Amino acid sequence: MSGGNAIRGTRVGAGPMGESERGESAPRRRVSYWCANGHESRPSFAAEAELPESWDCPRCGLPAGQDQEKPPAVPRTEPYKSHLAYVKERRSESDGEAILTEALEKLRARREL
Repeated sequence: MSGGNAIRGTRVGAGPMGESERGESAPRRRVSYWCANGHESRPSFAAEAELPESWDCPRCGLPAGQDQEKPPAVPRTEPYKSHLAYVKERRSESDGEAILTEALEKLRARREL
């Protein structure tokens, strides 16, 4: 007896087609969303579903809204912050000087030994 695959010879989507086999589809509605570049996308939602305020444009990735005249603003991207920039947000210049002075004193004390 050969070991084999139980679904050998089948392919994805090879089953029966049509609503009689799958059941009825839910009622749908299509909604238009526009991005800042003027692209329109029309996703479909279930009739009773709550609609999202924004939708990502499939063409450019910008956020899209339902108002064609006033699409959502392009999000502002923050530039890369270095470790030093994060430290400077948490510490003042005087704190930094005190920490540096303390560290230098410890190094000098270690060298004298």
